[in-house]
Amino acid sequence: MMQKAKILLVDDRPENLLALEAILSALDQTLVRAASGEEALKALLTDDFAVILLDVQMPGMDGFETAAHIKRRERTRDIPIIFLTAINHGPHHTFRGYAAGAVDYISKPFDPWVLRAKVSVFVDLYAKNCQLKEQAALLRLQLEDGGDGQALGGALLGELSARLAAVEEQAEALGKQLDGGEDAGVAATAAHLERKLAALRRALDAMRPGSS
Repeated sequence: MMQKAKILLVDDRPENLLALEAILSALDQTLVRAASGEEALKALLTDDFAVILLDVQMPGMDGFETAAHIKRRERTRDIPIIFLTAINHGPHHTFRGYAAGAVDYISKPFDPWVLRAKVSVFVDLYAKNCQLKEQAALLRLQLEDGGDGQALGGALLGELSARLAAVEEQAEALGKQLDGGEDAGVAATAAHLERKLAALRRALDAMRPGSS
């Protein structure tokens, strides 16, 4: 059974955290609260997260500064960050969010269905990434065994490639739907997905016989 993904919710207001939990509870994943940037960074030291929902306006370390720390760490730099803000300061403020490493920037009040749908994309990608990593580790062990294990490893490699191809097709279809759209946040989400899939494909191709 696939382990639940962890989603980090960062906001200094308890009522906002409660609202996020109510919206995302339908995804049936593990929701982790952090009431400050410092708490978020502490949580990220020990746990792996599929996505981070980060409030921009917080006392002390704000969302931009917190994101900068997250992106500087090797362990956490690739975790998707969705910024949430109660104030729309215009294009410059939004650009600052993307420059800080966010894959999306959403102004409050937001559509709960849209937020849930966007988060589910990263949860699904995280789950597929974990599954591929586990199967790749199993494949390495089988290839090291040699003999029958090598034949089995070749079959598993083919299965991994087929699974990844299916995800790549879904991502390509999503990209075509978004082509020419005006939602920069959604476009950034799609671009992040494509980069992650490309990295997985390179890693898988490197495991094929004769690739070294």
